[in-house]
Amino acid sequence: MKKKNLLQRTIIITIVTLLGLYTVIGPRRRPTLHDFTWSGIKATLAENIHLGLDLKGGTHLVMRVKTDEVLKNLTLADAIAIEKAAKDKGLPVKEVRPETGPGSYRIVLEATDASKLAEIEAEAKQKLGGDLSIWTSSISGNTIVWTLPPSAQSTLAEQATEQAQRIIESRLDAVGVAEPLVQRHGSQASHQILVQMPGIHDPERVKQLLKAESKLELVHVVTPASPQSVQTYSTEEEAKASLGGTVPTNRRVLPYAERNEPTAGGQPATDEAQKQKKWVVVESPAVVDGSELRSANAVQAQGGGDSYQISFALKPTGAQKFGSWTGANINEYMGVILNDEVKSIAYIKSQINDQGEISGRFTKQSADDLALTLRSGALPAPIEYQEERTVGPSLGADSIRSGVRASLFGLIFVVVFMLFYYRGAGVNAVVALMLNMILMLAGLIIFQATLTLPGIAGIILTIGMAVDSNVLIFERIREELRTGKTIPSAVEQGFARAFVTIIDTHVTTIISSMFLFVFGTGPLRGFAVTLVLGLLINLFSAVYVSRTIFMWELSRKRKLESLSI
Repeated sequence: MKKKNLLQRTIIITIVTLLGLYTVIGPRRRPTLHDFTWSGIKATLAENIHLGLDLKGGTHLVMRVKTDEVLKNLTLADAIAIEKAAKDKGLPVKEVRPETGPGSYRIVLEATDASKLAEIEAEAKQKLGGDLSIWTSSISGNTIVWTLPPSAQSTLAEQATEQAQRIIESRLDAVGVAEPLVQRHGSQASHQILVQMPGIHDPERVKQLLKAESKLELVHVVTPASPQSVQTYSTEEEAKASLGGTVPTNRRVLPYAERNEPTAGGQPATDEAQKQKKWVVVESPAVVDGSELRSANAVQAQGGGDSYQISFALKPTGAQKFGSWTGANINEYMGVILNDEVKSIAYIKSQINDQGEISGRFTKQSADDLALTLRSGALPAPIEYQEERTVGPSLGADSIRSGVRASLFGLIFVVVFMLFYYRGAGVNAVVALMLNMILMLAGLIIFQATLTLPGIAGIILTIGMAVDSNVLIFERIREELRTGKTIPSAVEQGFARAFVTIIDTHVTTIISSMFLFVFGTGPLRGFAVTLVLGLLINLFSAVYVSRTIFMWELSRKRKLESLSI
């Protein structure tokens, strides 16, 4: 029975060891002869283990989300919605005025009949529903004032920051940045995000992608009755003058950057018209916005060449709204707005459902980048860079050399001590320690953890913890031998009694490491990950593997006279 148990243990240890070795030094492609040379093994190891910014070099960015823009846009949108709800009901509204300032966001509605204020407020609540519940309202004279309280401001700002963090993560993944670190930075009220990009030493394109806005809107372009062509204006002032000199809340004046736009008859504009900067008036709010976008891809423009455009598709809910609106507005003009600039104007000949295009003579890279930002979603607010650092690869290489040197020296001193002090049993500890190192590296690779300089410190500490477990076991065995017990009994009792102590020390250290991981920043989390991983593996190597070696030694002779410990 003991021999069968020993065989099972040996098979398990052999399989785990081989899998660990293959995970660490096995190539992720078809192997070649070079992969089995020392330089090939080192190259494969470097390829398999993901290195952090401090080891690989790269870019460190700290950015701030301008959450005040979110609150301003919310105030404006709700003001438009309130005015529309009241006027659609035929209620006497004189003016709806959004007021924004640092920490102060209000919507002021003046009515021509003060007796209708309660009805106006009820209608606004019915139409806007939960959107209006975050506001507090007060009535005075012929005026209703909706105010956004500080608690709501804080909640909305925090939601915007979290959304920006998720979008930045998705953009980094889409652009192919390997193992980026994206997390909150500073106090919660600072609304800062930390981004670390290992291996990125020229981050300008990535920076532009991260902060790029992707605000897509499909709108109704305001034109005279029975238009022969889209109504454009030479200057912004001329466009405003067409509205009586003041832009109402349900209108917007935007620049128009389209090239080769069609007229109502389908003919392209002249080259001279293409060179002029134009302005158009569009309705607000948009028929459909970017939140309804399902997909976006860069495609070559008609006619070939080096010109590209963006082809996009809408989600079912957006397609339904868009289809209903285009069906009701045949022979009108629809504008495609990207980041507050009209990119395309289309003449609606028939109902359009879920497909559209953004033209504008993009290059392939700019079209790919724009499609990427559209797919990842619009940032809830603009971001600004507050700190940028670049870590050179040579500094990272120096850190790796220093860390590896420290690990090797520590390992050598530990091995020499164990062999000198515990003699033959020291070999047992050394074998278990080597297996611990292999499995820990394999664990980092399997879980795709990023190895940082503090992570190397965690590995070095794990070496000490692994040896400490063997020391506890060996000293227990020595104590049992001094009491006169036989060698097999001493070994069994030594492992049994040391196991409880080993579990206690490992569990308390793991709990401490979990607190470091949850509440710590990047470097501390890297240290915690390697330490926890090493401790869990140590329970296998120092207890299971070490005991198996003792079992193998005891099975060699019927009666063992002495134990080298």
